[in-house]
Amino acid sequence: MPIPTEPIGSIPRPPQLIKVIKEFQEGRLQREKLDAAYGDALRDTIRRFEATGSPVITDGEQSKPSFATYPIDGLGNLAPDGVSVPFADGHVRQLPRLTSGPFRYKTHAASLLETARRYTKLPLKQAVISASLLSLLYPQSGIDGYPQEEFRRDLTREAVADIRGCLDRGAHRVQVDFTEARLSLKLDPSGRLLQQFIDLNNQVLGHFSPAEIKKIGIHTCPGGDQDATHSADIDYAGLLPAFFTLKAGTFYIQLASEKDRPRVLRLIRQHARPDQMIFVGVTDPINPRVESDEDVRDRVLEAAEFIPLERLGTTDDCGFAPFGDDTSTPRDVAFEKIRARVTGTGLAAKKLGLS
Repeated sequence: MPIPTEPIGSIPRPPQLIKVIKEFQEGRLQREKLDAAYGDALRDTIRRFEATGSPVITDGEQSKPSFATYPIDGLGNLAPDGVSVPFADGHVRQLPRLTSGPFRYKTHAASLLETARRYTKLPLKQAVISASLLSLLYPQSGIDGYPQEEFRRDLTREAVADIRGCLDRGAHRVQVDFTEARLSLKLDPSGRLLQQFIDLNNQVLGHFSPAEIKKIGIHTCPGGDQDATHSADIDYAGLLPAFFTLKAGTFYIQLASEKDRPRVLRLIRQHARPDQMIFVGVTDPINPRVESDEDVRDRVLEAAEFIPLERLGTTDDCGFAPFGDDTSTPRDVAFEKIRARVTGTGLAAKKLGLS
């Protein structure tokens, strides 16, 4: 396809998998049954992804408890009372709190990529969580015997290893999920927290060569969980100038659900560097309406008025179920939206004379 198109990451888990996970957490099921359910969900996800015609797919994050906490799930040095993130509908997601050092990942994303590779020959994209979000695990009161500077060194090392492991195993692209970027401006309108996040992520990205950077992308959105967002009211004008200082090669930007897309596209044109690839969101995962092929086509054509075609790609605004227990979006709807993205992007390419 002349205009590249990629998913963001998560796909709603099958109801049976969610049921099995709950039974395992309650101690009513053996690990072997849980692993079998993960395998069934992964195979079905890849089969259905392939059926959409998507040239790049993911594992749907079927075995991740969430896009944010997969590296730390099961660690013994965490308490449940960490930073809280309120969503617009009133529900709250809460991060754990680190209680002691050293900080280590328990799970690296490369292991998930290896498992998915068994079931497809299509290019596989792997999402990883940003170092900046995981930096919020460290409590403001500090940890005796484990200073924040040491934590940040450990965190950077682990985040680099997470990305490099995926590159070494042939990931088509490694996408760093940076959903807290827009949220940071809600927590700290001065922009200081955002700059701290950017500096930390650039410290991680600085460990990679120019050729590797071309395969690393950054994703931003206002969150998407249970049909609600956490920072959609934050103006992109405050984010994008700093966002494009990240040393990544590709940028995935939520756009379909924006009220004034042309305004955001003008900001992208103003602040993006000429060497940066821009994937714009053309489907809205938390809107129950499935976009038509023509809806997607028209959104791509709109974006093409602002972004050079050689730098333009399409994506979904966000993952369809970034948290494993989110059942707000039916699995069938997610795949229909993906199919519309793929087909509509192709219609736009044809209209633009690219195919």
